[in-house]
Amino acid sequence: MQLMWVSGPTATVRTISITAQKVLLGVCASAFVLVAFGVLLHFIGFRIAIELSPSLARSMGGVTTEAEQQKVEALYRERLDSLRQILNTTVQDIRQLEALKNRFMEVATPTNLRDKYTKKEEGRGGPWVPPRFSNSPSSDLNRDLSLAVEEFSQTQIAVKNMTQNWSAQLNWLNALPTGTPMGKDFRVTSGFGIRNDPFTGQLAMHEGLDFVAEVGSPIVATAAGTVTRSAWDASYGNVVEVSHIEGFTTRYAHLSKRLVEAGQKVLRGDTIAQLGSTGRSTGPHLHYEVMRNDRVLNPAQMLLQTVATATSSAP
Repeated sequence: MQLMWVSGPTATVRTISITAQKVLLGVCASAFVLVAFGVLLHFIGFRIAIELSPSLARSMGGVTTEAEQQKVEALYRERLDSLRQILNTTVQDIRQLEALKNRFMEVATPTNLRDKYTKKEEGRGGPWVPPRFSNSPSSDLNRDLSLAVEEFSQTQIAVKNMTQNWSAQLNWLNALPTGTPMGKDFRVTSGFGIRNDPFTGQLAMHEGLDFVAEVGSPIVATAAGTVTRSAWDASYGNVVEVSHIEGFTTRYAHLSKRLVEAGQKVLRGDTIAQLGSTGRSTGPHLHYEVMRNDRVLNPAQMLLQTVATATSSAP
């Protein structure tokens, strides 16, 4: 197939032969140009999308800009810092809880058992159970960090609740007359119950415990409470009485000196008097009584096991 046309002032005849080979080459050239133009447009558009809309770029090609990468890393660092702060706070709370537990053990554990506790690595055991950690490489790091922060927050709340509960239990235990009214240097010479009266020799009821020590030895409150009586009594001599929670009252008699007044608040272990031999007494000692709702109790049942053991062998 040939195309002919006349051009120019000289009427020159020009011809073009159109063959199948030429047509095929033309189509291929056009296709190449179109494809190259499309790739160029795609590249230019993708670069614009990266700069203007990183989220669109991620959805299209799974890439991020340097600024976007820095933003993601900053977010991770912020969450890690938050996680570290929660960890540090939780560690401090656990240390406070450990100190609170030690105080609780001092009040609740008998002295003869308290010295038996050891920190040596001996006599311990149990099945080995490996810790469980989530380690899925396909999981979203941002989601994992959020879950970790939430879990640590819940742990911190649990530790705080436990600390509050233990504090409340410790305060309650400190308010019960379970302490010893004397220091370490004392002897129990007379227990609770029927005995021969030291003055008449007749059978009589002894409603307390007698602690023997040197005159002037400190007498301490066995629990927190309020002093309801600090006076002289013909039988008890100098006497101090303290009211506690749940209807408990403690009485400290035959004192050489009273150091508190009625209405005064005292804490467990506060010195309230000095040992003496006033009133109906044959020698220096402390007569200690415990009552609940005006009913006399055996003080040995309220004290630590060491004192209770001493009273069992006392005359």
